[in-house]
Amino acid sequence: MMSISPAIFRAYDIRGVVTDTLTPAAVEQIGRAFGSECHERSIGTVVVARDGRLSGPELIDALSKGIQSTGVSVIDIGMVPTPVLYFATYHLNTGTGIMVTGSHNPPEYNGLKMVIGGDALFGDGITALYTRLKNNQLHTDSATGTRTEQDILQDYLDRILSDVTLARPMSIAYDCGNGVAGAAAPQLFAGLGCQSDSLFTEVDGTFPNHHPDPAKLENLQDLTELVKNNQHEVGLAFDGDGDRVGVIDDQGNVIWPDRQMVLFARDVLERNPGARIIYDVKCSKVLPAAITEAGGVPDMWKTGHSFIKARIKETGALLGGEMSGHMFFKERWYGFDDALYAAARLLEILSKTERKASDIFGEIPNSINTPELNVTLDEDGAQHAFIEKFVANATFNGAKLTTIDGVRADYSDGWGLVRASNTTPSLVIRFEADSEAALSRIQEEFRAVMQATDSTIAIPF
Repeated sequence: MMSISPAIFRAYDIRGVVTDTLTPAAVEQIGRAFGSECHERSIGTVVVARDGRLSGPELIDALSKGIQSTGVSVIDIGMVPTPVLYFATYHLNTGTGIMVTGSHNPPEYNGLKMVIGGDALFGDGITALYTRLKNNQLHTDSATGTRTEQDILQDYLDRILSDVTLARPMSIAYDCGNGVAGAAAPQLFAGLGCQSDSLFTEVDGTFPNHHPDPAKLENLQDLTELVKNNQHEVGLAFDGDGDRVGVIDDQGNVIWPDRQMVLFARDVLERNPGARIIYDVKCSKVLPAAITEAGGVPDMWKTGHSFIKARIKETGALLGGEMSGHMFFKERWYGFDDALYAAARLLEILSKTERKASDIFGEIPNSINTPELNVTLDEDGAQHAFIEKFVANATFNGAKLTTIDGVRADYSDGWGLVRASNTTPSLVIRFEADSEAALSRIQEEFRAVMQATDSTIAIPF
């Protein structure tokens, strides 16, 4: 067996640089490992798809070849957003699929997001693929699996349009950032009857205009100008593979995902009183308060799209969301993260009133908060070692501690969080408070514990 770097096997997916660690040869071997797992589970067919990256066609060929060698067949649905791949696992009744995508990473990266037997593959499941490769536990079948092509994009769009109807035409702007959402967004918004202006809908894996990551303010500047200049009601920005959405109101204000979730939660709870709503540890305390007020059950959980999906399945929650922009609707949908569907649901809510988005979101209580702060460490794994020590040192008097994902300390007047990134060797830090004084106090307490954990660390607050 060829040597494969264990570093590409991440918590939520497999990811690496195509010319270095995630080569076509490596992807073929991963396909063999995945196909072997399918063979053991008596799964006969895998759906595959790719985003718009230049390396996509070669990698999907290698992946398919590896899967087919195990006797498992492949249905290739082509270049589509990641949620279309997830949809295909339901629509084609396979329960199993792999998306070749680098998400919002730079152009030289690519990766694999995997679903097997109806469950997102993450954590130990991804590690098991590497172990299978390392130990050469690979099945080879005398009968090679088949590979067929099928176009289901229109089926996906029809499914959304059969579920979502706008009460009135909406005037919107949207930015696909040259990511693969551009293959579906124009048809979706036309089908919803929107009057729209669009940016960068041509799929181009070099991302010539700006990086397709709506979590970064610099990537929202073009959209903000378009919304304000053309007096649109709302702006929507999609990431590279179409599973995360960013929102701009009519005044050009960024509506961060935890504030979007307040609106989504209220809407879902109107029809489903008492429903459980999941959110990640980075979200504002405004969100659980709003969920409770609307008659729902707030459930704080680990950051990561795979973790949230698993939690939805485990608890029967009807909605989930996280600060990165992944939105998961189980009510009326399938429970996977889908930026295009989330955008349609947002427009459905906003279309029911003539009020401006800035007025609607402006009524949601606000607080003083920091953006996501990061500390880069020397090597991968160092972030997890730091958090292990940090948890042991964590004595935040008067705070409720949550340790499902790092340490979050909630006080009556604010909170702080330190967690390990699952994708890079770094710490992720965030604070929120009712006043500047409370923010400073909470930051000082975290600074003391961080310095006690590692005196050499560069603290960014």
